Amino acid sequence: MIYIFLDESGDLGFNPSKKNSKYFVITVLATEDKRKVEKVIKKIHSSLRKKTKKLSGGILHCYKEKPATRHKLLQKLSGLNIHIMTIYLHKVKVFTHLQDEKHVLYNYVTNILLDRIMSKKLINVVANVHLIAAKRETNKFLNDNFSNYLKTQARDNHKIRLDIVIRTPSEEKGIQAVDFVSWSVFRKYEHGDAEYYKEIKNKIVEENGLFK
Repeated sequence: MIYIFLDESGDLGFNPSKKNSKYFVITVLATEDKRKVEKVIKKIHSSLRKKTKKLSGGILHCYKEKPATRHKLLQKLSGLNIHIMTIYLHKVKVFTHLQDEKHVLYNYVTNILLDRIMSKKLINVVANVHLIAAKRETNKFLNDNFSNYLKTQARDNHKIRLDIVIRTPSEEKGIQAVDFVSWSVFRKYEHGDAEYYKEIKNKIVEENGLFK
């Protein structure tokens, strides 16, 4: 079984009068050993101080954690057999019609990531592929549209059966792991800070921008 965890950093707001991010990043983390990824999250969380653990609610959020925790978790992930791909958008360069269709844009970019993973043969195409995406919508129609679109693309373009579930970080520890990776990539572009990105760089097999 191949597991692909997906999360994003930044926002898809395009209103110049609001404090929207300049960049939007979507990241996937692929692995054949889901348990090892989960073990990293459990180990890091258990090492936190009792008060910190209580406040966290059992969930690690990269932007909330202390620098030492971020470095430690990313270092442990970099020692695993994982593949990371990421796409970043410099939002001022996104076509206007896509700015008005945020769900279409999100689905489109996610599909590009999955297509590249399959085209580069980073996953075993004869294995079952299980995509676990971070929950970002409460609208069932939008979630179904997202899932159906990606399943159709994987089937038609790569003859792969793609199973998709949408989970919250509390439901799936792998989502917490990819959150740390995506945040680190986002910080590199949004703030010019590659301090955390360097910890995981050796596992990034592709990193591209769209609408350059």
